[in-house]
Amino acid sequence: MTERVAKNKAVYITYRILDQLGEIVENYDLPIGYVHGANSGLLEKVEQSLDGRQVDDVVEVILSPEEGFGEHKPEMTFTDDIDNVPPEFRQVGADVEMQNDKGETRVFKVSNISNGKLTVDGNHPLAGQTIKFILTIARIRDASPQEIANGKPDDSMSPPLPH
Repeated sequence: MTERVAKNKAVYITYRILDQLGEIVENYDLPIGYVHGANSGLLEKVEQSLDGRQVDDVVEVILSPEEGFGEHKPEMTFTDDIDNVPPEFRQVGADVEMQNDKGETRVFKVSNISNGKLTVDGNHPLAGQTIKFILTIARIRDASPQEIANGKPDDSMSPPLPH
């Protein structure tokens, strides 16, 4: 009997994410595991699209900003004089951890430097975009009770699944 993706199965996938221009922005050729239907953190529409599939199936899923990484929020973008920014953060792509008045931290990415100004953006890089996932199911097996509780297999590979 062919094993199918179902609740509480450990599922291993490879995937690519394409932005709205069709450019590959993430590509994972080594299988990454999650436990289906066990609060794995995988984007809901992506997980639903895998339900009932089997090993070697290739699944394409198009996600709107609302289904994927959210709308781009201008209030998550900040610009300051470059002289107010420590030198180690004065390069496009640098990660800057910031803390608000409540003590909550968030990572921002330096997105632009021009005319003596530096801009950081706290939005996900794919926020505001319609994206496409291309997933291939590499392996399926029963998950243990501990794996179900954790939402991921004990032998899951890094990096984390997109969410």
